[in-house]
Amino acid sequence: MTRTALAVSPHLDDAAFSAGGTLARLAERGWQVVMATVFTASVPNPRGFALACQTDKGLAPEVDYMALRRGEDRAAAGALGIEEPVHLPFREAPHRGYASAPELFAELRPDDRIGANLADAFERLLTDTRPDLILAPQGVGGHVDHIQVVRALRGAQPPLPMLWWRDFPYTVRAAEPKEPLRALFEHLPEQVVRLDGPAEHRKAGACAAYASQLGFQFGGPDGLRARLSAEDGVERFRLQGRLPPDLRDAGFA
Repeated sequence: MTRTALAVSPHLDDAAFSAGGTLARLAERGWQVVMATVFTASVPNPRGFALACQTDKGLAPEVDYMALRRGEDRAAAGALGIEEPVHLPFREAPHRGYASAPELFAELRPDDRIGANLADAFERLLTDTRPDLILAPQGVGGHVDHIQVVRALRGAQPPLPMLWWRDFPYTVRAAEPKEPLRALFEHLPEQVVRLDGPAEHRKAGACAAYASQLGFQFGGPDGLRARLSAEDGVERFRLQGRLPPDLRDAGFA
């Protein structure tokens, strides 16, 4: 029977950046791998900081930024060798009242009540995909969208093994990155996944597919390659529950 892994990604790039090699390895071993991204909704006529998040990447105001990014995500899934991605219809934080870059990494706004909607959506997603394993962020870096995803996913309480990934590239932007949810994960055992050459290659191709983000995140494709090289072919997680038996000899150390 085919097993299913579900990666719950806050944004259109997070799963590939943080766990793309692991997703590729799972697919290579015959798993069905579904990458579901939460905040993917197009918003017509963005204004203020929301518009700046688009134009500071060199995109004209009339471009449907999120449609472009959803296309990048489909290309990334193809590079990883996984299923067509799932895009949930929720708005990113700049469209929910967060009005500056510092606000994206501060406390949740009291009027940001999206958590209940996310919890309902996650329950439906779990019913639809029936995963045997879930991969999701730890919220390293403290981005409010990542925090909302972690809280809502934990609220859904899926009785499944979970690999909580270290959110890249926030993990490499500071020697001690912000970890507002550290207490939720530090008691869980660390799970290291060592990537083989094909998985590293697939991850690199998937990350490169997010072309609109490379200049902002890494200074360009060369910067991305340097950052990925510095990871030494390793992805790190915290494991909740027991790893499926067929993965214990598959580079999961």
